[in-house]
Amino acid sequence: MRPVPLALRRRVFHWAVGALAGLALAPAAFAQAPAYPSKPITIVVGYPPGGSTDLMGRMVGTELSNRLGQPVVIENIGGAGGAIGAQKVASAQPDGYTLLVGASNELAINKLVTKKVKYDIKDFTAIGLVASQPLVLVASPASGVKNAADFIQLVSKNPGKYSYGSSGVGTSLHLAGEMLKSQGNLFMTHIPYRGVAPLTNDLVGNNLEFGVFVLSSGLPHIKSGKVMALGTTEAKRSPITPDIPALAESPQFKNVDIGVWFALMAPANLPKPVHDKLRKALTDALQSPEFRKKLEATGSVVASPTVDTDKYIASEIDKYRKIVQFAKIEE
Repeated sequence: MRPVPLALRRRVFHWAVGALAGLALAPAAFAQAPAYPSKPITIVVGYPPGGSTDLMGRMVGTELSNRLGQPVVIENIGGAGGAIGAQKVASAQPDGYTLLVGASNELAINKLVTKKVKYDIKDFTAIGLVASQPLVLVASPASGVKNAADFIQLVSKNPGKYSYGSSGVGTSLHLAGEMLKSQGNLFMTHIPYRGVAPLTNDLVGNNLEFGVFVLSSGLPHIKSGKVMALGTTEAKRSPITPDIPALAESPQFKNVDIGVWFALMAPANLPKPVHDKLRKALTDALQSPEFRKKLEATGSVVASPTVDTDKYIASEIDKYRKIVQFAKIEE
């Protein structure tokens, strides 16, 4: 047997030493990997500051920061009914550092009404529902309408004469109005506005007969008597405004059940340990009496932590799809 050359033996020896050193360092390197979260988290809100989704995002951000021990930064990316901000999160790295507090518009409705939206709900990982708010159908002072029965009678006898306004085409407010038309067999014209402020001005100024608001946005005008609340749009009365009937209490609207909801979402393929940590932080927040009180003060109904968010959103998309098809809504 020929002896192994000295140079070859030295190379083998050095390779073996290097391999053993690598194995020795591997556990240390693994142990040094920072636990999530190790840096600030960004929550994207797909609307300018000041709206209901922005407020929800900031409240959730504060709670997550307190529970995860890292700063949470709110990034407002307005445009396209929340779709631009949602697209950014859908395209982000699934590492838990870019999240979305989104509403039903950008998560469930936009994809149904415009081909410009390229993301889908499957491009997100649901952390959990946060809260929901009912919508409210209101009448201008000059309409003379005081309740849902008056509304149905007036519009039924005058098909095409009256209009209702919303904050834009394809919003949950628009879909609520179309749901009322469908279930009540009513003929009304939809007037889309660029936000709640101009809609309010036309209602208060008696330039428009009816409108649909998010309850928290409409409540100040209802309390001041500037508009008349005809009913909320969820199946039961809101615990925030038990004196305002649910439209579903009227036989013609017995199946009316629509509102706006908010959810905490991450990009798809989020690692399970990161998901579980975020989920626990959100669940703990929703069970906190202090946080629940803050949410309820905005007119929100706090979501149950036991709700299966994926199933809930899927059922909401099915509901919206039927309304969009009925009304032939398309942008």
